[in-house]
Amino acid sequence: MSLEKALSEAISTIPECLAAGYVDMSTGMLLGVKTVDSHPQEILDMVAAATADLFQGTTVVAIEDHFKTSRGLKKDDSHYFQEIVVFSDNLIHVFLRTKKYPDHVIAFVSRKNANIGMVLTKTRLSVAGITDAV
Repeated sequence: MSLEKALSEAISTIPECLAAGYVDMSTGMLLGVKTVDSHPQEILDMVAAATADLFQGTTVVAIEDHFKTSRGLKKDDSHYFQEIVVFSDNLIHVFLRTKKYPDHVIAFVSRKNANIGMVLTKTRLSVAGITDAV
């Protein structure tokens, strides 16, 4: 199955989902995207950059290292933060780091009126199918 088809199938199962994107943070590229509306490429490129900042910004990495140290874990390439949820005025943004590819993140955007519990459950369930398509 293609990545775009996997993203499309995920969107159809996630409540009020408007978009999904697959970001490779090591390259800063948006490898796949599916939206119900069209968006300019420069906006999509900014989503990829912002996703990388959320997970790999210098302050975030410093916080991860601090948490690892305080819990007696070794500082390595593993990541402490696996999921980030952002609530905007009208939308819920869910960012999930994939276990299969730790430098990849799947971003989902749903309307804010969606049930957050169902959004989180359905986004988590969709990760395996999407990463299998990569």
